[in-house]
Amino acid sequence: MPTLSTPDGVTLHYTDSGGAGRPVVFVHGWPLSGAAFSRNVPAFVDAGYRIVTYDRRGFGASSAPTGDINYDILADDLGTVLEDLDLNDVVLVGFSMGGGEVARYLGRGEADRVSAAVFSGSITPALCITDDNPDGAMPFDGFQSMSDACREDRDGFLEQFVGWFYSTEAGGLQVDEETRAAALDIARQSDPDTAADAILLWATDLRDDCRSISVPTLVIHGDGDINVPAVKSSTRMPEYVEGAEVVLLEGGPHGVNDSQPEQWEGAILDFLSRHGA
Repeated sequence: MPTLSTPDGVTLHYTDSGGAGRPVVFVHGWPLSGAAFSRNVPAFVDAGYRIVTYDRRGFGASSAPTGDINYDILADDLGTVLEDLDLNDVVLVGFSMGGGEVARYLGRGEADRVSAAVFSGSITPALCITDDNPDGAMPFDGFQSMSDACREDRDGFLEQFVGWFYSTEAGGLQVDEETRAAALDIARQSDPDTAADAILLWATDLRDDCRSISVPTLVIHGDGDINVPAVKSSTRMPEYVEGAEVVLLEGGPHGVNDSQPEQWEGAILDFLSRHGA
């Protein structure tokens, strides 16, 4: 797997299908890596797109940071990928926590290389309940408790979290055991400290970033998502992103790209066909 180096010395591992097609850059969720999209990449390549995935710092095969981690740093990493590979007319696909990188990158006005955005099961616009954000998912103490649990019993926490990742309350586990086990193997590659620290970023208020998004935007979410409930996140996005399209996949868990890959891929490909640069 090729690598890129960030200005602060972190090594980012990435994959690039190559070709002359419109670039689609996938930004993965917690606690996975770019490998989380391995089932989906062929459909996009077959449709003529150039697909780039990368591992967030501290996850997958990328090196771990030595200092703090926040969305400004992670957006800088996304920028490094786009700039070093000289990608233009890019579609950014932010999954779960990865939606934060996409929102912050675009929210800073750095959209010159980007022509469309997709948020899948994303934590945007603001999951943390505050006085001026009563419609979030939980107060900051909840995120802190999850971070502490991950730090104290990482293996147990990952086992539970990956189970939730692919389950719905109504239907239980929505993928086969092989898929769940593969995701858990990827999750265990994450740096323990970075993984615990990153959970706190889910509480980041990204509403102002979302208000600044000016490219065509698709929001896609499983309506049975346990990890990031759609009503606390994606269904709120049109309030902040003008013209955002929302697609809810019936019976879909958080990892809907694996449980319902044809529907997930089809919704994104349809959106891209209607919003070519």
